[in-house]
Amino acid sequence: MTAEYTVQGDIATITLNNPPVNGLGHSTRLGITDALAKANADGAVKAIVLTGAGKAFSGGADIKEFGSPKAMQEPNLLSVILAIENSPKPVVAAIHSVCMGGGLELALGCHYRVAAPGCSVALPEVKLGLLPGAGGTQRLPRALGVEPALNMIVSGEAIKSEMLAMYPGQKLFDKIAASAETLAAEAVAFARSVADVRPLPLVSNLPCKHPQGAAYFQFARNMVKGMSKNFPAPAKCVDAVEAATTKKFADGMAVEREIFINLMWTPESKALRHIFMAERAASKIPDVPADTPLREIKAIAVIGAGTMGGGISMNFLNAGIPVTMLEMKQDALDRGVATIRKNYEAQVKKGKLKQDKYEQRMSLLTTTLSYDALKDADMVIEAVFEEIGVKEAVFKELDRVMKPGAILASNTSTLDVDKIASFTKRPQDVVGLHFFSPANIMRLLEVVRGAKTAKDVMATVMVIAKKIKKTAVVSGVCDGFIGNRMIEQYGRQGGFLLDEGCTPAQVDKAIEKFGFAMGPFRMGDLAGNDIGWAIRKRRYQEKPDMKYSKTADLLCEKGRYGQKTGAGWYDYVPGKRDAIPNAEVVKMIEEHRKALGITPRKVSDEEIVQRLVYSLVNEAAHILEDGIASKASDIDMVYLMGYGFPIYRGGPMNYADQVGLFNVVQAMKRFALNPLDDAKFWQPAPLLAKLAAEGKTFN
Repeated sequence: MTAEYTVQGDIATITLNNPPVNGLGHSTRLGITDALAKANADGAVKAIVLTGAGKAFSGGADIKEFGSPKAMQEPNLLSVILAIENSPKPVVAAIHSVCMGGGLELALGCHYRVAAPGCSVALPEVKLGLLPGAGGTQRLPRALGVEPALNMIVSGEAIKSEMLAMYPGQKLFDKIAASAETLAAEAVAFARSVADVRPLPLVSNLPCKHPQGAAYFQFARNMVKGMSKNFPAPAKCVDAVEAATTKKFADGMAVEREIFINLMWTPESKALRHIFMAERAASKIPDVPADTPLREIKAIAVIGAGTMGGGISMNFLNAGIPVTMLEMKQDALDRGVATIRKNYEAQVKKGKLKQDKYEQRMSLLTTTLSYDALKDADMVIEAVFEEIGVKEAVFKELDRVMKPGAILASNTSTLDVDKIASFTKRPQDVVGLHFFSPANIMRLLEVVRGAKTAKDVMATVMVIAKKIKKTAVVSGVCDGFIGNRMIEQYGRQGGFLLDEGCTPAQVDKAIEKFGFAMGPFRMGDLAGNDIGWAIRKRRYQEKPDMKYSKTADLLCEKGRYGQKTGAGWYDYVPGKRDAIPNAEVVKMIEEHRKALGITPRKVSDEEIVQRLVYSLVNEAAHILEDGIASKASDIDMVYLMGYGFPIYRGGPMNYADQVGLFNVVQAMKRFALNPLDDAKFWQPAPLLAKLAAEGKTFN
């Protein structure tokens, strides 16, 4: 059992013990009801305390049962709460540290609640596209008040227990303990003091009204609608809480249950639940055990003080890890430090960072012009120009100066990490850490595992990634790794669509309506069209048979590199990022089309979206076959965290699964018949074809 039972005089204590957050799995639920029955059968016991072991009261649902039939196996959480409410002896919840989701619903079912200060309290189900499904929308408004409860339910954000205790008229907490350390003793004393009070108080019996009634809830719906585009759950939360104010408790519970079940089947909730699991799965490497010893990382070195080097440095300064930043010239160092200061000062001005924290972070930064000053660093990250000769010079120097056991990381976005490792006498210590720009903001970190990268290096960098608040995804070595290898095919499709009759604005609008943060042409302008041009020139040499549209080359020949030059596929006004369509660019595309003898056709938005998204899916299937990614959900995380794929669609692989792989393959076969497209590319990857034929999914 994952619920322990002890008796202290006339008070029984039930302690949830299901690490790490006392998830309410079937074993725990059964343990609670068994212990409850035992306490009620013991004539010497007058009251019961329910609490959690370790660092949580309860974090809610057990992640191991997430979405499985076991989550509803009796006793389900509703049955456990009913058993507590029906207990003839008072049950006091002793809440501490974390009380979230089903954990808070469990506490609301108890007769009394004593909370430690500093406890994080939340109903975060909305973040999974759901609403609380065990009475949270019905009990919390009764215990806390309608408005603060609705705000908590719609936002899913945690609030500290002592803040909640300050709400006027709240009945959520009967007492705030002096401290977490004294909570257990205070809860037992409180239980003893109410042992003979009858009738037992129930949150479900409390009144629940809002003075403005329907007008308030209409206002709430309007507010939620503007903030939660593409997500149905927040508006449904409003409906459920309104039901708490207009219906009897049992009828409100029925409304909550019906909404919960309907939300479970929405593609948005499925996507959010997929992301929740995928993010946790990404941190696990199949052949690197969880107990792999870690290398100690107390100090970092960063080579390069440019935009990327400065952004990378900020991640570690934010986490309280000292950084030594190296450049070849003092003025480059000064510019880099000034940019870091400017970024922090902007946060201070907006109230997002306190002045003392800013000063503390800057005190952790030192600069140098000498490689010898890096000798004591535990890890070094190179962020220099993306050219193999430059990388070679840097890694030979690092091999010379870095202490044994130091991790040598490259921020390369496309280059061969194995080749970079070969420039050293310690390839086992070399790893790729591909940060995404701006590195101090973007959550994605591609961890590129070389053929000789040691397991303890992999384990260490995955832990460090978490410490600097990155979502780390492991990639094998190939040109472009996961993200950029896929985006090349996406970009090729964008070019073919221009040749066939589209404008850049039409393509961008179609994919942005689908939910992307920006389309391929706005993205090219942001990144710099010259970068893609350089890659294509390399491809023309390496893969002369690969088909490309030449339109983007013509654009670059005009010097239209994007936002940095004020002109790309679109025009830009200094200081603004608005993309303004340019008639000359459209004319250039039309003239090129005419020179190729192509008669333009009307391309539907549906075709645009399918060709762009399915190009990602097909290349991703090849990536899985090649072993570059270990699981499809890792690819989803790369595209959600680094490339602006719409969150509510759950990533390209999850989206393909929801569309149906059979349908994806049929569409690809149609695209292969298009003489202006690349028929060879549209042959479904063997893995994709196999899964489609067997009626299976990627995830």
